[in-house]
Amino acid sequence: VSDEKKQMVANVEKQLEEARELLEQMELEVREIPPQSRGMYSSRMRSYKQEMGKLEADFKRSRIAYSDEVRNELLGDDGNSSENQRAHLLDNTERLERSSRRLEAGYQIAVETEQIGQEMLENLSHDREKIQRARERLRETDANLGKSSRILTGMLRR
Repeated sequence: VSDEKKQMVANVEKQLEEARELLEQMELEVREIPPQSRGMYSSRMRSYKQEMGKLEADFKRSRIAYSDEVRNELLGDDGNSSENQRAHLLDNTERLERSSRRLEAGYQIAVETEQIGQEMLENLSHDREKIQRARERLRETDANLGKSSRILTGMLRR
């Protein structure tokens, strides 16, 4: 049981660290977003950070309770509180997993948004090239019309 608890605590710490790293990556992605749509993602990031802070505080409290539980077990004080602490730790783990899933979904949305933005920029670039080619053709046609007009004017004079 003690080894399971240690393993569970280590697992939660690892997941918290992964969640922190994902938050940092998401924050970097949000900084890359154009300013007009950055506000929405910035507010989401603030809420994710607040939720992460709450989870870390809950985990810290659970860990303190866990150390108290271990001390009580060593001293022979075995009561109902250990079951409560276990349930609380499991609840916190579940909450952390939900938050991790939300963070992953948010990261996925940021990646998809970036891909859509890249596609739009490519389309705009192609459209710009088409417009520039059409302008050049128009200039050439205008020049040819000018030559034709001068030739016709010369022919009419003769």
